[in-house]
Amino acid sequence: MTLVLRSDADGVATLTLNRPEKLNALNPATFRELRAHLDAITEDRSVRCVVLTGAGRSFCAGNDLDAIASGEAREEPMLGPETVDALEQLSQPTIAKIRGHCFTGGLELALACDFLLTTASTKFGDTHGQWGLVPVWGMSIRLPERVGLANAKDLMLTARRIDGTRAKEIGLVDQVLPDDEALDAAVATLAAEICANSPGTNRIVKRLLRERMERHRPDALAYERSLPHGFPEDMAERLARPRK
Repeated sequence: MTLVLRSDADGVATLTLNRPEKLNALNPATFRELRAHLDAITEDRSVRCVVLTGAGRSFCAGNDLDAIASGEAREEPMLGPETVDALEQLSQPTIAKIRGHCFTGGLELALACDFLLTTASTKFGDTHGQWGLVPVWGMSIRLPERVGLANAKDLMLTARRIDGTRAKEIGLVDQVLPDDEALDAAVATLAAEICANSPGTNRIVKRLLRERMERHRPDALAYERSLPHGFPEDMAERLARPRK
């Protein structure tokens, strides 16, 4: 069984976690397939945007607890965190299309995406504490970056679940839609808007934003002005187009 499906259309690569019977829980085999797709997409200039979603009624219920209990997940301890990092570092803009459940490891995957879109009924949560686990895939860094320290503590120290509406209120997601159909339409619209822009500009902007985190503000300003990554290949062609 293929655990991560890839489909491409109009410059958008959609990666679908495909363990619906397990609510797309993440085991080592899933991570190996996801990482292979991410590595391939990194080198694929035809891909202008990446959508990450889940098959069935759930985005991702988190790490596969059976894989943890059996010791399978400990055989490749860096596979999970390095795959999440690879998702975050993709040069193309990324969208997490979230429905149903987004818990713990699934939330860590979503947090590695540039845009998070969901439905009002989707449930979010960090359940590390419920199972006596600790974050190693970036939750303690990316969650407070996204929602602030107080909200991150609230989610991480209580293991409480929140719905999509509350997730939007605290800044965890960018858009909350009333149902799956509206979610599909909103993701398609956002992906089309991204694909209409210069892929080179998007790659450079994502890289500058990531590199900015490693520099003090004056250094970051000087670095941007030095044009470290040049201009996109399609700049001249785009400037020659009729003005709208």
